[in-house]
Amino acid sequence: MENGSASINERVENIKKNKEEISRLIQEYKPFIASVVETSIGKYVRYGEDDELSIGLIAFEEAIRSFDSTKGNFLSFAKNVIKRRLIDYYRKEKKHNKVIPLIDKFESVDDDEYDLSAQESIKVYSEKEISEFRRAEIEELKEDLKHWGLSYIDVAKSSPKQDGTHNIYLKVVECIINQPEILNIMQKKKYLPIAEIEKISKIPRKKIERGRNYIIAAVLIMTRDFQYLKSFIRWG
Repeated sequence: MENGSASINERVENIKKNKEEISRLIQEYKPFIASVVETSIGKYVRYGEDDELSIGLIAFEEAIRSFDSTKGNFLSFAKNVIKRRLIDYYRKEKKHNKVIPLIDKFESVDDDEYDLSAQESIKVYSEKEISEFRRAEIEELKEDLKHWGLSYIDVAKSSPKQDGTHNIYLKVVECIINQPEILNIMQKKKYLPIAEIEKISKIPRKKIERGRNYIIAAVLIMTRDFQYLKSFIRWG
């Protein structure tokens, strides 16, 4: 089986002129789009409420229609298109004298280096606001974990103690996030499809099973609106 990057590249190339398939892909990747938007602007957003997510959806469709697989990975390309359209949006809003606190941070870097990290963006907010948002996210995550029959204690027990194990678990999380079919199984059926993950990631089943609870929690955090909890997951 091809890796996730190759399969999504081919899929995008094959659906460029198919509106129905484009719409289906956009729906599947709404968690990815939200994650890019939130990380870029450092702000908690929800579909149907925030203009930035509408811009992200439009930009993702633009990326599908203009993608050239000979020039790299689609998801990296889509991320850049979304961020560029957000920059355009904020510049336009600024011209109309609307208060956009992050536009100066966007404009202070070159186009190729405007990648705002979540932690840099979070500094815009006061410590009190951060604490309140984080507490709300923790409570929401607790409810999500209940649907899996898990608690924070369960997650803590399976948390990696060594960097090598930690990196293995994050590779599994990344594999799940980049494979919509696996992510959909998790979200709808509330179980970890270990056999499918093992086949794609090439990570032994026992290692995946050992980190099951931590992996589930990390996927929930990375695919939901948990902007502040995301900063606690160490990537790389």
